[in-house]
This record gives sequence, C-alpha cells and structure tokens, in this order.
Amino acid sequence: MNHSQLQTPYFMIDEAKLIQNLETAKKLKELSGVKLVLALKCFSTWGVFDIIKPYLDGTTSSGPYEVKLGYETFGGETHAYSVGYTEQDVIEVADIADKLIFNSQSQLTHYRHLVEGKASLGLRLNPGVSVAGQDLANPARKYSRLGVQADQIDAAVFDTLQGVMFHMNCENKSADSFIELLDSISVQFGHYLDKLEWVSLGGGVFFTWPGYELEKLASALKAFSVKHGVQLYLEPGEAIITKTADLVVTVVDIVENEKKTAIVDSATEAHRLDTLIYDEPASILEATEGAEHHYVIGSCSCLAGDQFCETQFSQPLKIGQRLHIMDSAGYTMVKLNWFNGIKMPSIYCQRTSGEVVKLNEFGYSDFKRSLSQWAV
Repeated sequence: MNHSQLQTPYFMIDEAKLIQNLETAKKLKELSGVKLVLALKCFSTWGVFDIIKPYLDGTTSSGPYEVKLGYETFGGETHAYSVGYTEQDVIEVADIADKLIFNSQSQLTHYRHLVEGKASLGLRLNPGVSVAGQDLANPARKYSRLGVQADQIDAAVFDTLQGVMFHMNCENKSADSFIELLDSISVQFGHYLDKLEWVSLGGGVFFTWPGYELEKLASALKAFSVKHGVQLYLEPGEAIITKTADLVVTVVDIVENEKKTAIVDSATEAHRLDTLIYDEPASILEATEGAEHHYVIGSCSCLAGDQFCETQFSQPLKIGQRLHIMDSAGYTMVKLNWFNGIKMPSIYCQRTSGEVVKLNEFGYSDFKRSLSQWAV
C-alpha cells in the first residue's frame, strides 16, 4: 500500500523506529535489572503490541479499562493504578491485576479486603520533589492529590504492603536530576522501602532521548535496588514511542490576515490535544527553519486558537500538499475525540519490510454511536 494512496488524516507508526527505542529499553533492563511496564495512558494502540511485548514486562494503567486492555492484549505483568477507584472498579480489576496500587491510605483501608489474596498490594507515595516542565503535569505541585505525603504516612501500613509507587517525572532527559530524586526518596522513605518487595519509580524518564546517559541511569537503579532489597520498575510511555509516528495531514486552504495560515484537515483539539493543552508547538517534517516562506499551520476546527505551529518552508505551500506532523505517537491516539465532527485519523503501521498495515479506521457511524445509541 503506497502512502500517497492513503486518505488523510492518518497516523503512521514506523516499526523500525519503534524497535530502535525498544532495543535501548532492552539494554537498560540488562544493565540495571529494572523491569519495564508500558504506560497505557500514553500509548494504547494494541495493534502493535506484538512488536513491543518481547522487550517489556507488561503494562501499567491509570483506569479500569486500561487494566483490562493490558491484560487482554499485552499480557505479562498487569499493574493497576487509579487516582480514585470505585468499589466496582476494584472488584473488576483485582482478579486480573498482578499489582494493584492505591492512591491514598483511605482507599487502601476501604478496599484492601477485595484485593488481598489476589493482587500484590501497593500504595502511591508523593516524595514532594519532581522534574516536570509545566505545573499542570507536576505530580509534586502545591496541593497535589497524587500519592501520600511523607508527613501523612501511617507507618503501620507498610507491615502489610508489598510495594509502593512514585511518579515524579515528566519528560526528564537528565540522568543526574533523576538520580537526585532517587537520593531524596532513599532519605525520606528508605526505612519503609526496606520492608517491601517492589518499588515502581513511575514514568517520565526519557532514557531513549539522544545523548541520554543510559549507563549512569542503570548503575543508579541497580544500586538503589540492592540498597533497599527491592525489585524496581519503571513505567515508560513516551520513552518507548517517542519519534515513532507522524500525523499526516493535507493542506485544504491558505488564508492570509497579516500572516499566511495553511489550514489542514486535522485539529489539535481533536487529534493532538497536548499541543493545545501545553502550548507546545508541533514540528513539521517538510519545514525548513529560517526559510523564506512563513506559515501558521492552522487546524480546521472552529476554535480560534487551534493551530499546530508557526514555521517556515523553502517553497510556498500549495493546497493539496501533504505535511507530516512529527513525533505524534504519545498522548494522541489515546485522546482522540469527535470535536466539530471532524474526521478521525486512521491508524497505520509501516513494517520493517515496507508493508503498510491498517490498524484502525473510523467513520460517521463511529461518530454517531459515540453520542447516542438510542433515541427517546
């Protein structure tokens, strides 16, 4: 199947690039002894899980449907976490989860009887320190509801817990800053960790980023594991799928109001929401920084500020021209929505053989069914 024959918008996952990240993950596991579970909140496109499964140890979730998806389509270890479980949530996931992590001591108290004898019990702790570029994504932000603060811990709970989870990073590209967090955790919580079987250090550690000091990270993880006698876990999301997929769009119009705007058949609010939420401009494969022709790459939604980026091109853009919005795997397909009734992107994977495989496509019936199944 030729790319030019595919109707935009669509996501194209590149198997070769995915494997490149996975090989780095494999090396980290071998050097450190850490186990890796894929964070489904970032990437849940299970059609490519057969590529990922040989490299990772399982999945971790942020809600009950993700638990079920990981259990059914990935296998390995299934870690279940939620900021706020209902009783029914716990009942549904306890039988299929290997580890069930509560966000608070109150939830642990209320529901542990539903879990004991089934899943390994865990509790999220908040170390009060973090590396996060924006306050919105900072687990240690003021008044954070995520995890138990050190000064609020009831020490008795650790006598009947098997593990704990920390999550305090977001796109942390520095091994040194992560090691500082490790040291802080060891000082604050070490006497508790010594009683446990496992510790998850969460996600957001960008160990596949170019130039990342992987050996330094591995050495620190191994030392921490030995010091406290625990099996360590990381929960990579972006680290596994970064730079592995493009969102391919078509220029449908060009308008001018002091600046030229190329309107494409996609929207950040519907298809690449984090671009809008975090005000982080997308990157366009065809762009040339500093070139002569300046354009806003605008969405086709009615939201006035909905745009992908401003950038430059060596030649004027034309209606009908395709653009590749790079690094569009993480927090995109898991957040797709039907805002404005815009056509949802299809999802494809290009195998290392060159074959293009369709993983999913969506139509009007999917849009209609998402809003109502029956009439009154």
